[in-house]
Amino acid sequence: SSSTVHISATITDARVMVAPLHMSDADEVLSSASQDRIQKLVDDNPVLLFMKGSKLFPQCGFSNTATQILNSYNIDFETVDVLADEDIRQGVKVFSQWPTIPQLYVCGEFIGGSDIMIEMYQSGELGEMIEKAKADMI
Repeated sequence: SSSTVHISATITDARVMVAPLHMSDADEVLSSASQDRIQKLVDDNPVLLFMKGSKLFPQCGFSNTATQILNSYNIDFETVDVLADEDIRQGVKVFSQWPTIPQLYVCGEFIGGSDIMIEMYQSGELGEMIEKAKADMI
């Protein structure tokens, strides 16, 4: 049984070592071209959702939740389908320092994913941000 403990410790050590290496690889993967494209999308769209699929056909439950929340505000928002563009899919995670999709930006500021959107929707904080974004669109 002592060999079992040794093996599981080795596996754990390997996982710990792999994770930071993976993130530094991701940092290098984000080319300046991808970074510029993402920055332009964020700058050009007051309410922007990086998601899996589209507003009309979300491809995951979290993206669906995010679009439903945004639709509830009757606001014109842009979406980017990360499944259609691998550079954006990986790049946006590095750009925001956030590991998951969807990702919401309002007025150029990274807000978070669907869990954060739900919390902010329920507290009313997201509604206030959306109202400011609406005012900026006029």
